[in-house]
Amino acid sequence: MLFTSRSLDGGFKNVMILGNGKFTYEVDTEWPKLPSGWSFREVADVAVDAEDNVYVFNRGDHPMIVFDREGNFKSAWGEDIFSRAHGVTFSPDGTLWCADDGDHTVRQCTTEGKVLLTIGTPNKPAAYQSGKPFNRPTKVAFSLDGDLYISDGYGNAKVHRYTASGKYQSSWGDYGTDPGEFNLVHSVVTDSKGKVYIADRENHRVQVFNPDGSYVTQWNNMHRPCGIHIVGELCYIGELPTHLPVNADYPDIGSRVSIYDLDGNLQARLGASHMGEEADQFIAPHGITVDSRGDIYVGEVSWTSWSSQLDPPREVRSFRKLVKQQ
Repeated sequence: MLFTSRSLDGGFKNVMILGNGKFTYEVDTEWPKLPSGWSFREVADVAVDAEDNVYVFNRGDHPMIVFDREGNFKSAWGEDIFSRAHGVTFSPDGTLWCADDGDHTVRQCTTEGKVLLTIGTPNKPAAYQSGKPFNRPTKVAFSLDGDLYISDGYGNAKVHRYTASGKYQSSWGDYGTDPGEFNLVHSVVTDSKGKVYIADRENHRVQVFNPDGSYVTQWNNMHRPCGIHIVGELCYIGELPTHLPVNADYPDIGSRVSIYDLDGNLQARLGASHMGEEADQFIAPHGITVDSRGDIYVGEVSWTSWSSQLDPPREVRSFRKLVKQQ
């Protein structure tokens, strides 16, 4: 929905509203404020700290760019660390865990960019489809006792469990479509009770597991779930568009953000019926988080999914803030 409202300077501006009821958001088209000449290229993931500073993990020249909640630039780092940004997660101790699927590692970093721990050997992946960690890991989540769950999704079909000091514990998962099997295990998150939620991307579902990896249930009726984030009793999911020519023009097939309760009931879907560059459209929601006020931040892999294939190729929007309406 597009509205016109009076701005603080007495003029008028167009306001794009997504959703309805208690899931109503204004699209902030002026967020963030990048330094002159900088770009994200595309945003793989995003995380917010306790002060609502926003950490944008991207595939441009400055892999981690930090903003305050108003979108003002604060700092950047990671230029000499990361190969290909994929997933970023804040741990309970306030450090960042960054999954780099380009060099097959997971790194624990301070918010200033100091590497505290690296799990995996840079540029030395485990054998493809061997099940051993790692071959293009994607995301980190945390158990109630502080262990790590690491989704190892592009070159494996596993979730690995490690201690916070980097000691391997166990793994679960295999290729397939049955319960407990994966067709690209793309992201992982836990809830307040310790259950583990997996974005099983190419099976078009989210699977739910107990902390020991035993299967609980699955949520269906979504399209290529990619980014996944839980706050309280709500789960926010970024869904990718199709990658097939045959249904490229179909409406309501991904390119949206969906909100579920933790019983798997759909609460809202945000975004227009087709992908695109308009204020109400998404292209390729890949990473997602929510701040203390309920605002949603969405990172999109727009370059990989779409704009690199244009003639000529061009960078397009790859990051979006949705401001929750009270």
